[in-house]
Parts: sequence; structure tokens; C-alpha cells
Amino acid sequence: MGEGKTRVALVGTGHRGAGTWGRELLAQVGDVVEMVGLCDQNPLRLERARAAIGVDAPVFTDLGAMLRETRPDRLMVCSRDSAHDDHIVQALEAGVDAITEKPMTTTAEKCRRILAAEKRTGRRVDVTFNYRYAPTSQRIKQLLLDGAIGDIVSVDFHWYLDTRHGADYFRRWHAYRANSGSLFVHKATHHFDLLNWYLASEPEEVFARGELRHYGRKGPFRGTRCKDCARAGECDFHFDISSDAWLTLLYEDPSREDGYVRDACVFREDIDIPDTMSAALRYKNGVQVSYSLNTFMPIEGHHLAFNGTKGRIEVRQFERQPWTTPPADEILLMRNFGAVEHIWVPQEHGGHWGGDPKMQAMLFRPGLPDPLGLRADARAGALAVLCGVAALDSIDSGRSVAVAPLLEG
Repeated sequence: MGEGKTRVALVGTGHRGAGTWGRELLAQVGDVVEMVGLCDQNPLRLERARAAIGVDAPVFTDLGAMLRETRPDRLMVCSRDSAHDDHIVQALEAGVDAITEKPMTTTAEKCRRILAAEKRTGRRVDVTFNYRYAPTSQRIKQLLLDGAIGDIVSVDFHWYLDTRHGADYFRRWHAYRANSGSLFVHKATHHFDLLNWYLASEPEEVFARGELRHYGRKGPFRGTRCKDCARAGECDFHFDISSDAWLTLLYEDPSREDGYVRDACVFREDIDIPDTMSAALRYKNGVQVSYSLNTFMPIEGHHLAFNGTKGRIEVRQFERQPWTTPPADEILLMRNFGAVEHIWVPQEHGGHWGGDPKMQAMLFRPGLPDPLGLRADARAGALAVLCGVAALDSIDSGRSVAVAPLLEG
């Protein structure tokens, strides 16, 4: 037993749980963290994850039993998005603080349930918005705090998922709204949180459009999964799971236990989430935002620009692209009637350009300063989710949707 260490239990031992919040967490902050229990509905994945993490902590398929028997200080929630609220509330009611992967949950009702449980129990929920911690994000936040371009009036924010990363969401459980709330919630919650944090304001109204244009029933043919698919030779999206030892370890053999495969066909007929999305948001401070998310691009990354009363801040961030870029992000600071300043921010090692290890340190090393407000609470998690929920409601209704009533119920 680690004397004086924070006792952490983990629910959900898939890729993110076993990786970032398992072996990487212990590699970064193992001197102050002890992993005391692992929980997953798949017993074979549990055993493999425990070996991969390198701990001898007990394993459980029942969360309540793990909380009772291991008495953690914090529960790390990495389960399926739609199950987050159950796992978070169960932890809070057991007297355990929760740290949850984004999105915090998937619906307005579940957001309200978590916030009510946090208030009722006096425990804390942290949401792992690691993009806040990336070096470029922090530099942009500081420029905005310094008033480098005056008052912000509008934002252009456009995110591009490539044919590798974007397609992967349509192979997995994320492809169903009931599981993920759609990518307007699962993926865009990152982006909406950045907007909320950058602008230091709350979203007021959302109008959105979204369609399935490329995957699912829009595809050229149908299959069940990539493994042994008869159309493998002609499908641009064929994925050989045997080529990835980590995913094979966590998902291929364990699929015998629960039927969940990691290489489902991206053209399945029953996929019910959009792959092409756009939204217009208005904030309480009057800022207008134009946002889009595309999921089958030849590039991975985003374009972000802030338009202010005294100038413009712009960044074009590349994660993957078919040409060489320098290992740094360029921020253009353009002041009205002044010269353009080129600010280069080196990319750092670690997940999300160094964001993951910085976030792990903030959450587990006591006393670290947080002048930029990097650490995100349950309200921040709810507001990011509710932007996506409002966007989905807008798509369904054809009308703009106010955010506050979703939070207030």
C-alpha cells in the first residue's frame, strides 16, 4: 500500500481507461497515486488491462462492490458515455470524488442528475478537458485575458477529422446516438468547452444543422465488421485490427465475452448520428460563434480565429496532413492598424501535445497553481454537453434552442 497516496479506482478499461488513466497515469504521477481497483463489464478485458497497466489491484464487474471493498478516494470514469451518470452518481453517493472522461454525460436530464448529486453529497466531479492544457490553448487563453485584440465579437471554429480518426467513431459504439449523444456531444464537447473557457461566458442559444452524408447507409456497400469481410479489397475504410496489438489485446479476444467488436463496418445501415455538422452559437456576453465538424477529411486538425474590436487571433493547427509541417503551432496576432505578430508554440510530448500529463499533474499533485482556470468542474462539463444537446435538438426541430432551460430543467 502506498503511504499517503491518493487511492484511485477505474471503471472502464478500454483504450482510454487502460492507457491514459491506467499505465500512463501511473507513469506520470505514480509517486502520489495508487491504483486500488479496476472495474469493467468484460472480465477478459479486465484481466488484460490489469496486466497492461502493471498493477495487482483486484478486478470487479460490479461497481458497487468495488467502491465498498476498495474504498477509493477517487473514481476514474472511462466507461461508455451513456453510463457516465450512473457511475458518477454511484461514486458520489459512496462518498467518493469522481473524475470523468469527456463528455461528462449525454443528455440534459443526466447533466442535471449529476449536478444535483454533487450538491447533495458535497463531493466533487472533475471533467478531463485535456485540450485546455495543450500549450497552444494556454497561450491563446493568456492572449485573450491580456486583451490583445480588445473585446471579442465573433469566433470562427472549424474542426476536421480525417479518414482515419473520423471513420473510427463509426466503427465503434459512438455511431449510435443512444450511446454517445452523437459527435455533437462526444467529440464536440471538447470544442464547446474550449469556447466556453476561452470566452469566459456561457452559451445562450444554438442553431444547428447535421446530416449523414458519407458513412452508414450512405456508403457504397454493407458489412458486419472488417475482419474477414468479402469486400475488404475494395473498401477504402477496411481496418485490419490484427495490425494493432493494443486494440487486439483489449478488444478482439474479449469480444467473445460481450459481442462488442472494434472493427465494425462504417457503412452499417443502423448508424444514426450525423457525420457532417455545423452550428451557430450566441453567448451571454454577445459573442457569435460559427462552428463546424467534418469527419472524413484528408487532414486532421482545426482552424480557430477570434475577431475582436482591436484585431484578430488566428491559428491553423495540424494534427495529421499529407505534407510536412514544423513541430510547432503558429498563432497569428493581427492588430488593427498594426503589424502582424507570429507566435510559435512548440508542441510537447505526451497525449494531446502534452495536455494529458499536465492535466494528470493538476488533478493529482496538490497545490499546483491554476491561474488560467484549467481544471474543469461539473458545471463546465454540463455546459459543454448542453451545447451539443441543444445542437441535436435544433437539428430535430429546425429551430434555435436556448441552453439555460436545458440546465434548469
